[in-house]
Amino acid sequence: MQWKTADYAGWGRALRAHGRIARPERVSALTGALAEGGPAIGNRRSYGDGALNSGGAATEMTRMDRLLAFDPETGVIEVEAGATIGALLKMLAPRGWMPRVMPGTGFATIGGCIANDVHGKNHHGAGSFGQHVLAVTLMMPEGPREVTPGADPALFRATMGGQGQTGAILSARLQLMPIPGQRMKVVETRMRDFDSFIAALDASDAEFTVGWIDATAKRKRLGRGILEEGMLVEGTRPGPERKAKPVPFDAPKALLSRPVVKIFNRWYGSGVPDSGRKRTRALDAFFFPLDALTDWNRLYGKRGFHQFQCVVPADRVAALKEILNTIARGGVASPLAVLKRMGPGRAGHLSFPMDGYTLAVDLPARAKVPALYARLEDQVLAAGGRIYLAKDALARPESMAAMYPELEAWRAEADKADPGRRLATDLVRRLQLRSA
Repeated sequence: MQWKTADYAGWGRALRAHGRIARPERVSALTGALAEGGPAIGNRRSYGDGALNSGGAATEMTRMDRLLAFDPETGVIEVEAGATIGALLKMLAPRGWMPRVMPGTGFATIGGCIANDVHGKNHHGAGSFGQHVLAVTLMMPEGPREVTPGADPALFRATMGGQGQTGAILSARLQLMPIPGQRMKVVETRMRDFDSFIAALDASDAEFTVGWIDATAKRKRLGRGILEEGMLVEGTRPGPERKAKPVPFDAPKALLSRPVVKIFNRWYGSGVPDSGRKRTRALDAFFFPLDALTDWNRLYGKRGFHQFQCVVPADRVAALKEILNTIARGGVASPLAVLKRMGPGRAGHLSFPMDGYTLAVDLPARAKVPALYARLEDQVLAAGGRIYLAKDALARPESMAAMYPELEAWRAEADKADPGRRLATDLVRRLQLRSA
């Protein structure tokens, strides 16, 4: 196995690492790579340091992306961990199936979807990704081991959302969902403020819902934005294939100045008329809108960005409104802010979702952001909510036990599976998730 020494980063690019990376193609090569120590990582779509191991080794799983089995009658598929969710959608949709849970990018690997127990635009109905995993095969010290929720409930639960700390994920068996076609009917509605947004989310009976929020709007316009409601419809034509456009250079700081972002947000919001808009979209365009720009993270410049994503309980929606108000008044502009309704579904001890509302906002890496993030973190704690580890780069370790009350149960399983903490990442160490 050949190793390459490189500088690498998470998607936010604000946190970086330097170390050795191996890219095995077979289990035999993977065994040798893992013997060197370090975590197994995917496409590094976690925004912070979840896939980083500063000064150490890491095993990138993206070349282990094979389809192992597929039953077109039952919709059960087995696939290696390095396969991407977008590749699965492209392959399966013409056959009348798709993964039950789709994260916001098609470049997320199956291993990454499991390690973060990701959610999608249908979490209020479908729950989290791990709830549709029938079995996962982990590379343990004694060799590959298939883990199921029935035979190994504690280890399975520790693996779903477990940040890859229970063993390198080799493959997974998934239950897919049947679909009537390869198109999505989308209804877009302008929302005048936060309260109307929440009311519309609660009233919606759409299978897929997501809201874009103008995070710079204040006072009466606080929380204005666009609600998208999607419904799968018949149609064998997937629509024209999207050709992703690259971002060829790191954008200058002025591009994300507050005046420029406010102008962009007003323009984006005006794209939907007062009467609303209906259109039919290809599945990938609906599920992965930002994938139309490859390396869109370069729009935040060389210093990168942080994403703050929280969820608060349904009965603490007023606290979420105040969190959004803190962001709007924080002086750090962002054109990307998303609001979604979540249900109770979660598959693991460290799974992010809870029955409530989630808000995600990109924050350009500026000197004032850590202090702003700390204020937001305190508000989330006071509301009984939690921060999404897949997006985090700035949270404090002392917040983890309150946000994730099953932390000790997870630690026990992770310590049994990896007693030497050889799989620990920068995030695991920063947040002190593993036992001392």
